[in-house]
Amino acid sequence: MKVMRGYLMDVFVYGLINSVVLILMAAGFSIVYGISRLPNFAHGALYVLTGFVTWIFLRKLGLNYPAAIVLALAITALIGAAIYQFFLVRIRGMEASEIIGSFAVGLAIMESLRWRGFIGHGFAIPVFIDGSIGIGGVIVDFQRIIIVGAGLAITVSLWVFTHYTKIGLSLRGIAQDERAAMMLGIDSDWTAVISLALGSALAGLGAVMILPMGNINVEAGYNVLIFAVAVCILGGLGSWTGTLIASFLLGYAQTLTVAYIAFHYQMVVAMAAILLTLILKPSGLLGRQKELEERV
Repeated sequence: MKVMRGYLMDVFVYGLINSVVLILMAAGFSIVYGISRLPNFAHGALYVLTGFVTWIFLRKLGLNYPAAIVLALAITALIGAAIYQFFLVRIRGMEASEIIGSFAVGLAIMESLRWRGFIGHGFAIPVFIDGSIGIGGVIVDFQRIIIVGAGLAITVSLWVFTHYTKIGLSLRGIAQDERAAMMLGIDSDWTAVISLALGSALAGLGAVMILPMGNINVEAGYNVLIFAVAVCILGGLGSWTGTLIASFLLGYAQTLTVAYIAFHYQMVVAMAAILLTLILKPSGLLGRQKELEERV
């Protein structure tokens, strides 16, 4: 009985951590689509790029850790804004082109990193705090505890930002009714630039929180993109609440899969979530997309 209780506690604690990791991975993608209806398929590339930029600032330029993180996030936000300003603005409204175009930008970023030699196991950024602590008999390292705290802080900060700041209210206005917001003087392109910058910074923030638990590699960009898309499709594209709920559903599903089957089946769970959601409920749990029967 004690063994079973300890096993369930393991699943509960690490399921929670995995769920918050998914929130950090998907937050930027969800925010960008929720505000500007742009599917940013360069999301994974911006995630892994932030990790490599942070590593360069730390290992090559000798900056301290906080400065390296702040500068890396600023660069990632500027790159996200530039992706819209110089590329996506020309194809906005063309849904297939938005997906293909943003994925092409992400592919170019990731393969450029591979071409420049950013491969292998020699790239890693340090954890914020060494050590671990016992929680209900489960040993958890401090970096994972920081991740849970960061996920909570980001969720609360985004709610405050979108409800109590002028820029945030403008972003909410565009997200709720673009035409009405434009009639009130809110610039749609300006809010799209802000959303891409914010979403890119969130992708980068997820990277500097999660990547210390392992090595930085280009393949992480592809994995993060798949996990982010899976969470957003399951929760409903454009729904922040749906993203949070889907992160916990998928997070615990992956944890149980690792516990009872094998670690590498996590990706299978994510792909299954995408396929089953598109077949059974294309709008997702809380999405605003029209169901098939409403469109035909």
